[in-house]
Amino acid sequence: MISKIQEIKKEVAKVVVGQEKMIDSLLIALLCEGHILIEGVPGLAKTTTVNALAKSLGLNFKRAQFTPDLLPSDILGAEIYDPQNNSFKIKKGPIFTNLLLADEINRSPAKVQSALLEVMQEKQVTLGDTTFKLDLPFFVMATQNPVEQEGVYQLPEAQLDRFMLKLLVDYNTKSEELEIARRISSGNFEEIHTVLSHEELIELKKAIKAVHVDSEVEEYMIELVNATRNPSDYGLERLKNFIQFGASPRVSIDMFKAVKAMAFLRGKDFVTPVDVAFIAKELMRHRIVLSYEAEAEGITTDEIIQAVLEAVQIP
Repeated sequence: MISKIQEIKKEVAKVVVGQEKMIDSLLIALLCEGHILIEGVPGLAKTTTVNALAKSLGLNFKRAQFTPDLLPSDILGAEIYDPQNNSFKIKKGPIFTNLLLADEINRSPAKVQSALLEVMQEKQVTLGDTTFKLDLPFFVMATQNPVEQEGVYQLPEAQLDRFMLKLLVDYNTKSEELEIARRISSGNFEEIHTVLSHEELIELKKAIKAVHVDSEVEEYMIELVNATRNPSDYGLERLKNFIQFGASPRVSIDMFKAVKAMAFLRGKDFVTPVDVAFIAKELMRHRIVLSYEAEAEGITTDEIIQAVLEAVQIP
């Protein structure tokens, strides 16, 4: 089944140059039935990547642009009055798809962000008196601008906790950017083909769940999460004043899933501590709440996670 992963990446690479980590993270979140939050400046092929991924998997894809005047009904849908039949009918929103790109999610107010919570967690939408189950797989890739930019709303902790991974996307290398410019100027893009059926996607998920995790590695993951809550127990006294709230229980659940997918993508049928360390920051950076002291001193969650990784004993 690992060959299928390579086929998917090959198809996506037809229109996306570089950004291997973003593609891997998208696959991990999708195969683990999670969601992903990507932070980065505009123009880094985020929309192109998720669209290409949808095509290679034969899934439906929709994009919703989040703006300050957006309403929950613009995303979920609403009951519309039909004067000809003197009745109400349901008009479904863009949420009814397999892959949803929620673009610039932090530009919308809290009521729109909270409307997304039920859908992301329960994979269902309530319109009027009717509840609709979404077609599976259902996967949300949300993008956000750096918080320092104007006109953005801070995502609440409950919303952030619904995302399995948060990825920070940087610019392409110079050679990659040269290739991008050449392709776009010449219009030299190959057609993306569907390389995975729905049944094969289900089999791929089963193969990932079958990846072995040793009990010592499981305990290591729990220790990492616990170290963000009780840093003093691990000789990290200086972090105590920097962390207001440590990683939530969802981190442990998601970590147990994600490390299996990470190992699988690297061609292995067992998980090592290296797999855990490789994805720890993406799993926890958005789920640790910093104190005012940390913000005042410019301490980031990535620095805290790095300190935790260095302090917790590797099995």
